[in-house]
Amino acid sequence: ILFVRSVMLARLLPVETFGVYALAGSIVTLSVTLPNFGLGGAFLHRAPETEDEGQAAATHFTLKAILTLVWAAVLALGALVFATGEIRVALLLLTATTAGVELTQTYWLILVRRVVHRRLALLQLIQVLLTTVAALSLAWNGATLWALLTTDIVALAVTFVGLCLWRPVWRPHLAWSPDRVRYFLHFGSRNFVAAVLLRTLDRVDDLWAGFYLGKTALGFYAKAYTFATYPRRVLAVPVNQVVRGTYAALKGDRQRLSQAFFRTNALLVRSGFFLAGLLALIAPEFIRLLLTDKWLPMLDAFRLMLVFTLLDPLKISISHVLVAVGRPEQVMRARLVQLVILVIGLFSLGPWLGIAGVALAVDLMLAVGIGILLWMVRAYVDFSLARLFAAPGLALTLGLILGGAVSRLPGVSGNDWLSAFGKAVVFSSVYAGVLVWMERAVMFQMFDVLRKSTRPLRG
Repeated sequence: ILFVRSVMLARLLPVETFGVYALAGSIVTLSVTLPNFGLGGAFLHRAPETEDEGQAAATHFTLKAILTLVWAAVLALGALVFATGEIRVALLLLTATTAGVELTQTYWLILVRRVVHRRLALLQLIQVLLTTVAALSLAWNGATLWALLTTDIVALAVTFVGLCLWRPVWRPHLAWSPDRVRYFLHFGSRNFVAAVLLRTLDRVDDLWAGFYLGKTALGFYAKAYTFATYPRRVLAVPVNQVVRGTYAALKGDRQRLSQAFFRTNALLVRSGFFLAGLLALIAPEFIRLLLTDKWLPMLDAFRLMLVFTLLDPLKISISHVLVAVGRPEQVMRARLVQLVILVIGLFSLGPWLGIAGVALAVDLMLAVGIGILLWMVRAYVDFSLARLFAAPGLALTLGLILGGAVSRLPGVSGNDWLSAFGKAVVFSSVYAGVLVWMERAVMFQMFDVLRKSTRPLRG
């Protein structure tokens, strides 16, 4: 549903509209880590201060309300003083809706704490459906920025009704227990820096592109990122959700942990190489056929962002191992180095290559981070880089060479549908053939990981 919505909105709305929305959204999303302050993790953590769920919830709500209202007031004042035009409108609206959603977080956390995931999943589905209908209806009737902002308004309404009005799990009230307040603030402070680093790595490229390259360039970059990251949601996200618990259970058994590490990351690398290679190959046809020619300037950035699709799930998996063995500080050190590399890359490559330079800086940051994490994780697991990367690397190279040659065949050149189909068939056949030829046994191990990762989704 979200993919179809993204395609339709890309066809209906101007490029610069996405840039305005992305810039305002990045400012709000990055700064909202301040009122979050790790309070959610403190509430979910089982401790004497949270044994009484009602009092713990009231304390969480009180702290959350104070921090959120102060944050919203400061950000709104900044928007009124420093921003103009559509950026000001977007900042004010997103600040208000984000503050509203943050104030409902206590209800959400209570359901998570009670493991009532079905209601949360239903709420998310309703939210996706209603926001899609609202956005497409407004865009179809000529709205631009408000077609995007409406998704946040509808999301807030659905969240408020679904959590606070329909069978509420808690009656909101304020409470101030010095012991509980100290616990929440102390626990939150331990995770705050890591959360800020992670959010900064995720958003600083958007902010840089918006401030230095302009809203149109950011519009292209934001859409390139959006479409490039869809493939990882298919497989990488559910696999990493499941494997976190597996790593934690095996942290005392190096041999079995190493086996789980290799099987998981072999699956992530091989699926990532396939999806990234396939999309990179058919990217021109994909953009022209689905998004229209106005989006062709994002082609290079889109292809470069596919490297992010390929490597990011691997980075997350390695981080899960380090957290499972009790070394989260190593992940934070890697993130600090990544942030330095990203900032250097943005200022050195961005002005020279535009949004392609921004995407390249992100790729370099991610590659350096994975290199550091792989070096760190060797203390806890045994693995071979050749076994992880050699076969899929060869399959990717041959698939791209032979698949790319299809578009130059007589009768295929100039026909986007035929070119995309031919490239996809040749690339997929070559990629699968090389893997079957080189590592049939490894593929059976990957299927076992895939079966375990999809089992919770069926339930």
